[in-house]
Amino acid sequence: MRQLITRIDEALHDLLRARAASEGRSVNALVTEVLTAAVTKQDERAALRARLRAAGLLVKPPQPKRRPPSLDAVIASTRGSGTAVSEALEADRDGR
Repeated sequence: MRQLITRIDEALHDLLRARAASEGRSVNALVTEVLTAAVTKQDERAALRARLRAAGLLVKPPQPKRRPPSLDAVIASTRGSGTAVSEALEADRDGR
């Protein structure tokens, strides 16, 4: 069995000791259970996410709606691009 040495503040240690005493077990047993639960929960979540992704069922959170750019912003972004787009649109319109 491995040992883990870590530093925790006095207040946290007091909380751990009080909880362990109220449950009638050692601080070591309590810390082992809490750490195991934290690591296992994370592994289970990752495994579930992987299964959902593989099945194509992973739901992405909704993305915030973005406003379309204003006409002025569009014009400003194309300024200096030349007349190629205008000419292509004009040729397309003439062909109809």
